[in-house]
Amino acid sequence: MENDKMNEEHIFIVRCGEVALKGMNKPYFERMLAERIRKLLKKFDEVQVYRHEGLIFVRADKSLDKQAIIREISKVFGVASISPAVECESTMEAIGEAAVQYMFEAIEERGVKTFKVEAKRADKNFPVKSPEIGRKIGAAVLKGCKVLRVDVHHPDCRLFVDVRHDKTYIYQDKIPGFGGLPLGTNGKGMSLLSGGIDSPVATWMMAKRGMLIEAVHFHSYPYTSERAQEKVEELASLVATYCGRFRMHVINLLPIQEQIVQNCPEEETTILVRRFMMRIAERLARETECGMLITGENLGQVASQTAEALVVTDASVSLPVMRPLIGLDKVDIMDLAKEIGTYEKSIEPYEDCCTVFLPKHPVTKPKLEKILASEAKLDCEGLIDAAVASDEIVNIYPA
Repeated sequence: MENDKMNEEHIFIVRCGEVALKGMNKPYFERMLAERIRKLLKKFDEVQVYRHEGLIFVRADKSLDKQAIIREISKVFGVASISPAVECESTMEAIGEAAVQYMFEAIEERGVKTFKVEAKRADKNFPVKSPEIGRKIGAAVLKGCKVLRVDVHHPDCRLFVDVRHDKTYIYQDKIPGFGGLPLGTNGKGMSLLSGGIDSPVATWMMAKRGMLIEAVHFHSYPYTSERAQEKVEELASLVATYCGRFRMHVINLLPIQEQIVQNCPEEETTILVRRFMMRIAERLARETECGMLITGENLGQVASQTAEALVVTDASVSLPVMRPLIGLDKVDIMDLAKEIGTYEKSIEPYEDCCTVFLPKHPVTKPKLEKILASEAKLDCEGLIDAAVASDEIVNIYPA
């Protein structure tokens, strides 16, 4: 009866993964992770989030949708796994009763026929050692649930028993999260966000490493439509599902593109436009206290992403440029886009500023001195100033 009273709420054990390796800084990372989970679960009433003995616990009213809570927690970067659990007093009698009740429900809900007990004793003062806990609780389950049998190699259910100082937790699932580091623990980056497959994935990957996100999107209206921008905003909202609300700066690149087409060699158009985009992004980054730029570039994927082109592109800025997709195959990027839910939106057929004035034969091995000579024909600072002055800020909220 006491166990029934204890479990009138959902209990979730949240494991921190890489955060656990942070040594003296571990409490800071745990606090950041707990706060992020707390913030994401504000939409639910009667939810508690707290740290205890190297784990994070979430308690929620029994009336709430358990699966919905798990989905929200699993989106939090820094979460390695989640286990819905039941709780009991840390006595062998109470643990045995709770385990039997837990397995009755597993039989009914999942048709479990075989099981294996895996016990661990976080409280080393507990009088029974881990192997003996496993044997005794296994015996109690066999006695209480006579339809079950033990299978130590391929059980239907691994029954985990985690004995702690004040309470013991029983569970069977370890639902994986995305891992990574809690948002806000690794600075802030300015992401160059387009409507394609790559840049949303790159943004997600840097957020996964704990980086707060600001974004800039370039368009070439009226060559690109308002619907194309709406697509990017929808993509950004999907990314915000994981990294929270952020701001997106919207810049019209058309005046710069027109000046390049009128005054510079056609084959250099792509690389010149890219250098302007980087400079504008850097200006915005410095104004918004971002420490680096983030792009979805992938080595050799297109003409502007050859090794030589990337070197020339980087020479236009002084901030470091993060390219998390640099060595991935396109198939790998597409698979990750599908996993995080951005792929279907990315492949919708709308215009992109990078395809406007696209040269027939873009230079693939640009020389910096030639690019600088072409830029000397342009009022670079004036064009950048005008572009930044036209900045429109869109607040991006989670989808």
